[in-house]
Amino acid sequence: MTSSQLATSPIPGAALREGRSGMALLVIAACQLMVVLDATIVNIALPRIQTALSFSTTDLSWVLSAYTLTFGGLLLLGGRAGDILGRRRVFMTGILLFTLASLLGGFAQEPWQLLAARALQGVGGAIASPTSLALITTTFAEGPERNRAFGVFAAVSAGGGAIGLLTGGMLTEWLDWRWVLFVNVPIGVLIAVLAPLYISESERHPGHFDIAGALTSTGGMASLVYGFIRASEDGWRDPLTIGSFAAALVLLGLFVAVEAKAQEPIIPLRMFADRNRAGTYLIMLGLAAAMFGMFFFIVQFIQNVLGFSPIRSGLGFLPVTAAIITAAGLSQRFLPRFGPKPFMVTGAALTGAGLTWLTFITTGSSYLSGVLGPMLLFGFGMGLNFVTLTLTAVSGVAPQEAGAASGLLNASQQVGGSLGLSILVTVFGSASRHDAERQVPAFMARADPGQLAAFKETGRLPDPWGDHVLTQGISTAFIAAVAMAGLALATAVLMIRVRKSDLDALGGVAAKAGPAA
Repeated sequence: MTSSQLATSPIPGAALREGRSGMALLVIAACQLMVVLDATIVNIALPRIQTALSFSTTDLSWVLSAYTLTFGGLLLLGGRAGDILGRRRVFMTGILLFTLASLLGGFAQEPWQLLAARALQGVGGAIASPTSLALITTTFAEGPERNRAFGVFAAVSAGGGAIGLLTGGMLTEWLDWRWVLFVNVPIGVLIAVLAPLYISESERHPGHFDIAGALTSTGGMASLVYGFIRASEDGWRDPLTIGSFAAALVLLGLFVAVEAKAQEPIIPLRMFADRNRAGTYLIMLGLAAAMFGMFFFIVQFIQNVLGFSPIRSGLGFLPVTAAIITAAGLSQRFLPRFGPKPFMVTGAALTGAGLTWLTFITTGSSYLSGVLGPMLLFGFGMGLNFVTLTLTAVSGVAPQEAGAASGLLNASQQVGGSLGLSILVTVFGSASRHDAERQVPAFMARADPGQLAAFKETGRLPDPWGDHVLTQGISTAFIAAVAMAGLALATAVLMIRVRKSDLDALGGVAAKAGPAA
């Protein structure tokens, strides 16, 4: 090969259209938007999914948990895969897997088919999301260019939830609930086509996959979540309930043993040695547990009890997103002046206050009197914590471990949400079942022959008795959510010791870690 041929030959793995950083950022941001959007776009469609596929309210929670468990459980492994195998290659693999799962989920005819597709979506998201963040560091030069890219990535992560709520409402009402999944297909295909054109392959680094750690942690959490949801319907003495908790105990114990001996553990246990970092993960666990439950149950209430359409439901949640974004901006601005602890304590307290307000919800509550106020309090409290927790998670971490520290915070959010939702569903199931037993005599005394026949066939009370049962279960479930927020508040007060002076060292490390997804 001549020198002129060498000069014009493309570098292996180089983008086919190099130098177009704007298009590269568009591709990366589109991936993150699709993954983040999926966490909320499905929420609005849950009541329609429940009717179409005959889910019980407790089993319906698996539509969310199947995604978040695999996403959170495999998130760190996905990031490691990008380092070892090449980030663009892994990025495209995750996108294509996510796209295929979305297509399969849209065609689901049985509950198990949708849940399997949602779990596969989580795997694809866990591969694509951390790799997309890492691609920013290899695609954009350090300095203003990279900082702008991180800013766009963070904005997409923050705004994706609101876009998902609106998009989910429009697709569900104007087309069908299946389109909240189908919409990912053209977007995913386009990202996969554009990625090799504008994004170069990263250098591959030697390393090992902690497959055993990823499988035991994900399997253990899935067993724990299944045990709680099973208990809500079949009781604590049910053999499968007991077996699920036993399996969770064994698998999570194995996970700790594996991580202690692994050469390159998926979760370095030393990350928990620092009290501030361990406290940060615990706060995120508690707040995410409450947040996932709040969205799940309020969607049920405003659509099934208040009669909101899917679009109106999506619009009804926008004030929460606005409160989160406003509070996050304020915390970022004033963190250097006050330090992180006041924001953690205040945020957890406001979150708990909002949830406490929701425990008083009744069938007579309106959106304005019983939903909007507590959601604004809740959202503002969550917003005060997001930036604060991200910075504290990387406090005192070596630069090369900043990615793992922030990735573990993201995993805590997903896994905490799944676990918390399962606990709230268990409380909801018990409370609604007991209330249904109390409502049956009143129903039998007033029901017409048609209602009696339907009740014997389905076992479900019609409205207004059914609305009362649903609302009673929801208000009781929020009592457990208050306890979760209380755990976050107690942790912030008792464990966090980060001072204002510690923030001076966080700027560079936080930039290397990137914004929380």
